[in-house]
Amino acid sequence: MTDNPLKRLQRLWLCETLRLREEHAGPLEDGEANRLARQTGNDLASRIETRALFLAKRDGQLQAQQHWLQGARLALGLLLVLAVLSGAGLALAALGDGSRPVNVFWALGSLLGLHLLLLLGWALGLLLAGDHSAGLGRLWLWLSEKLARDASAAQLGPALVLLLQRRRLNRWLLGLLVHGLWLVALLSAGLMLLILLSTRRYGFVWETTLLGSDTFVALTQLLGSLPALLGLPIPDAETIRASGDSALTSEAARHAWAGWLFGVLLVFGILPRAVLLLLCLWRWRHGSARLALDLNLPGYRLLGERLQPTSERLGVLDAAPAQLTEAQGGSTRLDSSGAVLVAIELDPQRTWPPSLPKSVADAGVLDSREQRQQLLDQLGRFPPARLAIALDPRRSPDRGTLALLGELARTAAATRIWLLQPPPGEALDSQRLGDWHSALQRLHLPFADSAPLAWLESGHD
Repeated sequence: MTDNPLKRLQRLWLCETLRLREEHAGPLEDGEANRLARQTGNDLASRIETRALFLAKRDGQLQAQQHWLQGARLALGLLLVLAVLSGAGLALAALGDGSRPVNVFWALGSLLGLHLLLLLGWALGLLLAGDHSAGLGRLWLWLSEKLARDASAAQLGPALVLLLQRRRLNRWLLGLLVHGLWLVALLSAGLMLLILLSTRRYGFVWETTLLGSDTFVALTQLLGSLPALLGLPIPDAETIRASGDSALTSEAARHAWAGWLFGVLLVFGILPRAVLLLLCLWRWRHGSARLALDLNLPGYRLLGERLQPTSERLGVLDAAPAQLTEAQGGSTRLDSSGAVLVAIELDPQRTWPPSLPKSVADAGVLDSREQRQQLLDQLGRFPPARLAIALDPRRSPDRGTLALLGELARTAAATRIWLLQPPPGEALDSQRLGDWHSALQRLHLPFADSAPLAWLESGHD
């Protein structure tokens, strides 16, 4: 398979979702899915993915996954807007409206205090708790599930968490989210800081009762040493000491304090988050490229017995599913040729088959599960261009027969249903015939009570 890693992750995600669903609700009706998976001839993991994709399309998990992803993108957008507004609010809270001098260390605490505390908590959680789940990550997952608004999405969130835990990718995915949102917030704070410093006149002071001026001089220069390497200005010792009494009115002092405040925000806020974001992105890509199904899980071991059987089994394989699945018709897009006539559960006293042209193959009468499976396997390998299916409308259109019609139709390029006339002297039940008409219409299969032999031979009537 040549799909990109994201699509591959989505396939593995669907496999885990269906595994959880079957663990909680029992085995699904998967006869056709297993047959299609076995026809691929690939390894067990690829067959499980093929089966999962078929069942997910049929039962709605694929659409639910798309809804979940849409909800995740919408939740991420809301969090990004919140991050931008929060960052701008941090800058406004740090500088104020310019009517009072700015206490530089209070401003610095407003800009970086929460960021540094949460960054320390993330690092400790990564080291001590392993798959640490940050609050923002849990909020994003919760919002994604709520915004999906799809009942079939109930297993998607837990399945994604379990899948990523295999290679401990949760920490890196949530790290991408957390550091990305904090980077946006700090960039927003930095931009708002520049706008405020460019449009208002601020004076800067520091205040203390217990500490001396030398302590503030040393601390200010220590924090400003790294920004100074990037060419950003820092106040000299005289300026720092003088700012302890009152806000200096000189432009040089204002510029030095403004440059120092922005530089500390850049070096201790924006750059660490950017570096950690790139680290999480690298680890995520590296780990997701190696992500695979754990075939030792009981659910996958059971599938291995069905998708790579050592011998064919007869009889009932699975119990009835908790929820019945509506049969579906369709057609194949594979290269097809020839014409086939097959009948389903006819009265043994009926003369069969009719006289057929040489170009039309007779597939006989399907009475047993083994015959049905054998024909489906054969048609899967050699799809016919035209397939006619003869039915006795005196029988009820039960779920198994309708499902078989859908499977047969999906192996051929075109399919027609032949509703056989009853023997002479016997009348059809109009109610039962109407049930057949309604069921075949739901399957989108054309039907008639006359033999479609001319259509089988030439492709037209």
